[in-house]
Amino acid sequence: MKILVPVKRVIDYNVKARVKADGSGVDLANVKMSMNPFDEIAVEEAIRLKEKGAAEEVVVVSIGVKQAAETLRTALAMGADRAILVVAADDVNQDIEPLAVAKILKAVVDQEQPRLVIAGKQAIDNDMNATGQMLAALLGWSQAAFASKVEIAGDAAQVTREVDGGLQTIEVRLPAIVTADLRLNEPRYASLPNIMKAKKKPLDEKTAADYGVDVTPRLEVVNTREPEGRKAGIKVNSVDELVGKLKEAGVI
Repeated sequence: MKILVPVKRVIDYNVKARVKADGSGVDLANVKMSMNPFDEIAVEEAIRLKEKGAAEEVVVVSIGVKQAAETLRTALAMGADRAILVVAADDVNQDIEPLAVAKILKAVVDQEQPRLVIAGKQAIDNDMNATGQMLAALLGWSQAAFASKVEIAGDAAQVTREVDGGLQTIEVRLPAIVTADLRLNEPRYASLPNIMKAKKKPLDEKTAADYGVDVTPRLEVVNTREPEGRKAGIKVNSVDELVGKLKEAGVI
């Protein structure tokens, strides 16, 4: 079985994002970029399934700017077998929208013929949480979102999902789309020997035009601003005063 894992290049989660002075978006100049954390979890899960013998090959794909090749090399160093970079933008500030990403991924799936696609449930830069579901709809495949456990048994995948009421376990027929949640696993660190080996692993470069997909944005960002700072709290001397303040605030 072949597993396909989409990965995205985003601002490193340890970096505090800054908004541009004109409010046109987030300032990406001289900012550390890395693999989207949920995608890193997806890569780890695919590698673990391969190590268990449930898969023979793990292919990673990234859609965006040329610099995303670095992100793919990270995935290859973790243990993925080969990578595909789809250059869909020249400007690092241009974010490819979920529908365009899903259409490109569908074309990649049609070519690669994987039995399982494991993706991060969302990207931490735009929090869309839509690509996996859109891809499942375009392909007509089964889907299991927000996975915290994945087990492969024959032509089916048993997936434990995190839902509002707790945990839900479902079984989906392969081929299928699975989106990874935070507690699915703990991604490994790439060792130095594997980082060196990753430089020799195949990385094919394509363009959105190669797949016949128009990535022209359908959405326009009108304004971007940082959230307001938290206001100082107040101290109360009794429960009655606390209740009174809560009523004033409209909480109760």
